[in-house]
Amino acid sequence: MSVDPPGLVSQRFRVLRLDEVDGYADEGRPRWHMIRTMLGIESFGINAWRATEAGQEIIGEHDELGEGAGGHEELYLVLGGRATFTIDGERIAAPAGSLVYVHEPGARRSAVADEATTTILVIGGRPGSAFTVSPWERSAEALRFWTTGEWDRAIDVLSAQLAEDPGNANVLYNLACAESRGGRLESSLTHLREAVEGEPRFVRNAQGDPDLEAIRGDDRFPAAPL
Repeated sequence: MSVDPPGLVSQRFRVLRLDEVDGYADEGRPRWHMIRTMLGIESFGINAWRATEAGQEIIGEHDELGEGAGGHEELYLVLGGRATFTIDGERIAAPAGSLVYVHEPGARRSAVADEATTTILVIGGRPGSAFTVSPWERSAEALRFWTTGEWDRAIDVLSAQLAEDPGNANVLYNLACAESRGGRLESSLTHLREAVEGEPRFVRNAQGDPDLEAIRGDDRFPAAPL
C-alpha cells in the first residue's frame, strides 16, 4: 500500500501534517493550528493547540455560554505530551491518548500543559443545530497577522467577516484595532464607535489597548464612563 505524501490535494480529499496547518502563537502562549479554516470545514469545529513550554495554559478557561462562545459541546483529544484539565473545579490528569468530553456548555473548563509541546485537538459543535463559527473564532482567524504586522491582510479577513455578519461587535473592535495599526485612522475611529455601540464593555477595553494608540488622542475617541 502506498502512502500519500503530506500536503497532497485531490478533488476528493486532502492529506497534510499538523505542522503544515496555518496558525500562530503570541510570545509565551500556545500555538493555535487553524484546522477548520485551512481545510474549509463547514459541518463542525476543529482546531488544535500545541504548548510552547511546560506549565503553560493550553486551553484558556472558558465556558460555551459566555461572550464570544458558540454553545458547543466539546471533545478534547490529547495527541501528545500530558495535560491537566480543570472542569468546574475538578482536576483531571490527561496523558497522551486521553479523550475529555465536555457535553455541558455551561461547564467551566481549562487545561495546563504538563510537558512542553503537549498538543490537544479540539472538536466542537452545537447539539441539534447546523454548525456556525463562534464569534470568538470568527475574529481570531485574523489575529495571526498581529504577530507578522500584516495589517492589510488582517483588515481584509475582518472586513470579509463583517460583511458576512454586519454589526458583530467583536469583529468591529478587532477591525478597528487592525486599522489603527495599519494607519487607516478614520476607518478605525468609525468601526470603534460602532463596536462600542454594540458592546459598551469595549469602551473600557479601548482605554489601554496598545492597538488603538494611534487614534486615542482624537476627540472622537470613546471616553471611559466616570
